[in-house]
Amino acid sequence: MKTAKSLFLASSLLYGTLWAATLNKRTTEDSLIVYNSNIGLVHEQRELSIIQEEKSIVYEGVASSIDVDSINVILPQELKLKSQQYRFDKLTQNKLLEAHIDKKIEVRLLRDGQSFKIISATLLSSEGTKSIVRAMDGNILTVNSDDIIFHDIPQELITKASLVWNVDVQKDINAPMELDYLIKNISWQSNYILNIFENEASLDGWISIDNRSGKAYDAVDLYLLAGDINRATQTPIQYKEARAMALANSVQVTHQAHEGYHFYTVPFKVSLANNEKTQIKFISKTQLPIQRKLRVLLSDPRYLSGQEEHSVLQYVRLSALDIALPKGVVHSFSKLGKTNILLGESLLAHTPKESDIELELGKSFDVKVTESIESRDDDTTHSRSTIRYLLKNSSNEAKTVKILIPFMKSQNAQVETEYPFTFTHGERVTLEVPLEAMGTKEIFIHFNSQKVTLV
Repeated sequence: MKTAKSLFLASSLLYGTLWAATLNKRTTEDSLIVYNSNIGLVHEQRELSIIQEEKSIVYEGVASSIDVDSINVILPQELKLKSQQYRFDKLTQNKLLEAHIDKKIEVRLLRDGQSFKIISATLLSSEGTKSIVRAMDGNILTVNSDDIIFHDIPQELITKASLVWNVDVQKDINAPMELDYLIKNISWQSNYILNIFENEASLDGWISIDNRSGKAYDAVDLYLLAGDINRATQTPIQYKEARAMALANSVQVTHQAHEGYHFYTVPFKVSLANNEKTQIKFISKTQLPIQRKLRVLLSDPRYLSGQEEHSVLQYVRLSALDIALPKGVVHSFSKLGKTNILLGESLLAHTPKESDIELELGKSFDVKVTESIESRDDDTTHSRSTIRYLLKNSSNEAKTVKILIPFMKSQNAQVETEYPFTFTHGERVTLEVPLEAMGTKEIFIHFNSQKVTLV
């Protein structure tokens, strides 16, 4: 029974691959779009040669992480597509044995306890660690499967991740075919280096591509899409007569907005090895005007108790750039003598072009703000308090600190102080306070607001 089953399996596999079309191993078109969401879109075009007797097309070398539900194949109109399979026969001893049923093999036999002899035989069946073979003299032997020697890999075993299409062919065809499919486990991110000088900075951007998709990509046209696309749980297989939209033709285009996303074109061919990271430089800007900022978010005066000291955060603000920047991490450096100092790391969100950029560097060592209650007179309907703010600059340079105090602007709320202030977004009292070198400043603010009554 085992022999019959093995023979049936071998003949079925052979039928599916023996009468297979010829595909040029070199692609005439080869591109890859990598998305933020750990997926990529592969596009390939190859030349196909198929004759009337052939029943299948074996397309070798797809990524092992292929999303089979996303396959979009464009075949010549004369071909009728019947079915599709994803095949990847990872070589094991059992698979080799099954594929060699009724085929010639060699067997290593123990001769005298110390030496071996090699005989030619035909494999009849295999189960577990034992196999049955017919020797050239007609004798049937039971041998250890480990002692069987294979000289080649049978044609029916597909040892590379492949797609197999079973087709009806009406005539001989020589024509191109196209394939698009989604892959998993490939991602990209951008990283930036900001070198800060006295009143300007330089910005270099790098794209890092992490390819774990189960396929290497050799000299492809590479595109990157910034933005978060919606993913459905299932995507139906599509078979189209023509591509819905062509990729960008001009390798000179480095960035363009498309359908609410940002599409980046790498202007040269790129090779991506499997299980490796590749970095590509995509931006270099110099002499960017900058502003240094100090900012602190304080407590809501209605809930302040006792005294609190706050660290002041340092920021650097870059004027609007003429390009969009994909989200990533910015490493900011400044030179002190001959040494570069890391000032901080900042997360940069997707930033449209002509947008100002503000990056947090870290906490100021020299500037502190202390807030304390000078007086409080609350009753059942109102919160009334006077808060003392003490700003201290321990550095040898003059500083300006932006203070943000959570307090809603309304008809039932009052803010009284001798220092000029504004409301930011209607919910934060905002003050710009200059401090002299090694200087301090005291500010008193009175807050009066109606309490919210819960019904």
